[in-house]
Amino acid sequence: MPKVTQAHLDARRQQIIDAARARFASHGFARTSMPDLVEASGLSTGAIYRYFKSKDQIVAAICEQTSDTLPGELTAASVLDFLKDVRTAAREHDHARLVAQIYAEAAVSPALAAVVRQQLDDLRAAVATLLPGRSAEDAARIAEAFVALCNGYANQLAVRGDVDPGPFAAALTAVIES
Repeated sequence: MPKVTQAHLDARRQQIIDAARARFASHGFARTSMPDLVEASGLSTGAIYRYFKSKDQIVAAICEQTSDTLPGELTAASVLDFLKDVRTAAREHDHARLVAQIYAEAAVSPALAAVVRQQLDDLRAAVATLLPGRSAEDAARIAEAFVALCNGYANQLAVRGDVDPGPFAAALTAVIES
């Protein structure tokens, strides 16, 4: 029997994650069953369970791969570009709808909530490092507001569709400059 390579195993795992990401974004977590993921991935039930014991584990794997890349500095132009990237991910990959589904599930799943909380903590810390010359307390306050506004923009994209990032970028710039 031929040995399966790690690259093959990694590709199958990614195939499951990609199928789940698309299905969760379009149908929601609660309306997606494991048989739906079998169908969407094109793999067998056994293949999916080889990598993941539950939908919760799949969602956690999706979260581990998700990263909104922050700009190298927080200027009006870089913030607008960042939000344009968020908008593009929402348009092309249903990312905003997926994030909304993950947050909704995190509200009722303590394990997923811990993953999401850690991601939010990491994001706020990353934003705070982009605020040189600010006290730690001030940077933390600004980072909290920055992340909240970005999440608000993503939620607007999830519900309203294509939303102009301009007003959100202006609000974020005002927060940064306060």
